[in-house]
This record gives sequence, C-alpha cells and structure tokens, in this order.
Amino acid sequence: MKPSNDSPFKSVSGKPTNAEIKLVISLKQKKYRDLHSLFVIEGEKLLDEATKSGVEIIKTILRDEVGETLMARLSSMASPPPVLAVAKAAGLAAWSGQLEAGQLYLGLDRVSDPGNLGTIIRLAEWFGVRVVFLGPFCAEPYNPKVIQASMGSLFRVRLVQIELKSLLHKASKQGIPSFGAVLGGLNIYKTNLQNGGLLLMGNESHGLAPELIELVDCRLSIPSFAASNQIDSLNVATATAVMCAEFRRQSSL
Repeated sequence: MKPSNDSPFKSVSGKPTNAEIKLVISLKQKKYRDLHSLFVIEGEKLLDEATKSGVEIIKTILRDEVGETLMARLSSMASPPPVLAVAKAAGLAAWSGQLEAGQLYLGLDRVSDPGNLGTIIRLAEWFGVRVVFLGPFCAEPYNPKVIQASMGSLFRVRLVQIELKSLLHKASKQGIPSFGAVLGGLNIYKTNLQNGGLLLMGNESHGLAPELIELVDCRLSIPSFAASNQIDSLNVATATAVMCAEFRRQSSL
C-alpha cells in the first residue's frame, strides 16, 4: 500500500529505509514534529484508538521486522513496543468563538508537564468537556508523554490554542460563567456549579496567573480534609478530576 503523494515514506508498511529511520528518530523532538507535521504513536492499543478515530497513518513499523535494537532507537518508551506508527498531525482545532450555555469547558494556564496534560485530556473526554483551551506555554499535545497519558483521548478531544485573557472576555460577553482553581477560594461543594461554564486550571508550581484570577467570575478551591497542615495543594490533573466530577454531579441533580 502506498502512502499519500506528499508522504516522506515509500510505503505504509514494511521495513523502513535508512532515511525513514532518521526521520522517525527526529520526531522525538518538537521542532521536527512541527516541521513535518508528523508524530509517532506507540503500542497496539494507541494505534487502534488512532485508527478508529480517523487519524491518518502514513507508516507502520513492526518490532518483528526491524528487530529489538532498532525499535529501541525509534521508540521513546523504556521498553520498545511491538508496533509504532507515524501519523499526520491534524493540528489544533479551529474554534468559532462561540461558547454554549450549560456546557463545561476547560482552560489550561501554563500546564507544562506532558503527563499532566495527557491525563487532563483523558479526563476531559471522560467528563464530556466540550473543548480544552490551551493557553501559551502549555505542553505540546503531540509530545510522546502526552500521547501515552491521554490513552487515545488526544485523538477525540477538541484542543484549541488561545490567549486565556481573550477567552475570558469572550465568556463574559456571552454570559458564560468563568471559574478559576485557586488556593483559598470558595468551597466547590458549597458553590452552585449546575450551569457549567469555563473552568481554568493553573500551572503545576505557580497556579493561575494573577491577571487571570482577576478576570474570573468565581474563585474555587477543593477543601482539604487532611489531619495535618503539611499538604497545601493537589496535582493539577488530580484537582481537575475532582472539580470536573463536582461540576458533573451538580449538573445531574
């Protein structure tokens, strides 16, 4: 089977050429993923998820065909998988600029850890989040760790790159409530979240930027039930899960 005319690969399957091997290895770096608009999917389950989701696969490489040593060079994983594939990066989704009342949206401010971003994308699919908005300096969605942590959700969840201040202004004009996860905010279990809205989650170390905190309609916190005062915050992906769960619990009442 031949790939599309603009593909740098001679065939979709079969042992790769030396030039193709160099290209696959280069895709471990963001600059080459951006340059070629390609990324690597590793493992049978993720490849199956990608195929079912309509991702364009332009090269499939089997460990049995190339051997353990070469597969280890091609792979970003600690143990090379039985199969990896090179796929076309669709890029981030276009957005009309319209938010829908009653829906839940996520905005991420400088969430830079790829594992956290991938987990949040997975959570977004689980909780039916309409769109995940990525502010500047978030991890790159096609980073191998994002792909692995999302467990296939990356191929189905809409991701939009945007300045979050602009997004908050749009939400305000459209009558969509906005919420920011902060320390010392309102208790999520005692706050009305039934109508959904735009929920902003902040950077792993520094939280939401002060200029974003100033713009949100409501500042939310997850109360701690710890016996000691030695825990002052949760991992951003964990906090996102707790908050999304409470939004959905209230919306189902």
